[in-house]
Amino acid sequence: MVDYIHNFIFGIFPYITIFFFIVGSILRFDRDPYSWRSKSSQMLSKKGLAAGSTMFHVGIIVILLGHLVGLLMPKDLYLAMGISTASKQMIAIIVGGTFGVVCFIGMTILLHRRLFDERVRATSSRADIVILILLYIQLILGLITIPTSLQHSDGSTMVALSNWAQHIVTFRGGAAEFVVNEPLIFKLHIALGLFIFTIFPFTRLVHMWSAPFEYLTREYQIVRKKN
Repeated sequence: MVDYIHNFIFGIFPYITIFFFIVGSILRFDRDPYSWRSKSSQMLSKKGLAAGSTMFHVGIIVILLGHLVGLLMPKDLYLAMGISTASKQMIAIIVGGTFGVVCFIGMTILLHRRLFDERVRATSSRADIVILILLYIQLILGLITIPTSLQHSDGSTMVALSNWAQHIVTFRGGAAEFVVNEPLIFKLHIALGLFIFTIFPFTRLVHMWSAPFEYLTREYQIVRKKN
């Protein structure tokens, strides 16, 4: 039974997650486009919003990009760049730990605001609160993995997780075998992460698809004084 559960979570569930993440997002945009928003509560209360939101978004973006690059970059590629497995893991620990703390502070501010600001709490749905708590737990699990990673300074755990992720995205069998002997904290982090991406289309997180990246490259707006 334990083997079956492990193989399901790390060998089958990732594909269920991918299906819901992509197809669910498309269906929500097609059928309920007016719910495709972040549901900003800025007009209700500005206290702590700017600092909390900025720290959260900066932290989470770097963390997500770090996970994407760290897990999917082929070993031969970073070795060819002169980066050893141990060095790559240390870079991941430093960058992930730094921005993880930044994100944690921001999320703590936002969660406190969501739960204890009367006006914000009154307009928050149960799903808004649940997804924020799940993200908070996931971030804490991620930070807890750092001491465990430091105990495996040779980068063996990082290689195992990378092999798992790369086998999943390339639809190769046997992915679950790579993490069968890895520490429980990593398994919990992966499992909760998969669950969050599975329910992603049914939460306010869908606004991530509409991130205004064009603002980074747009021209300056010309403003003239009124005569």
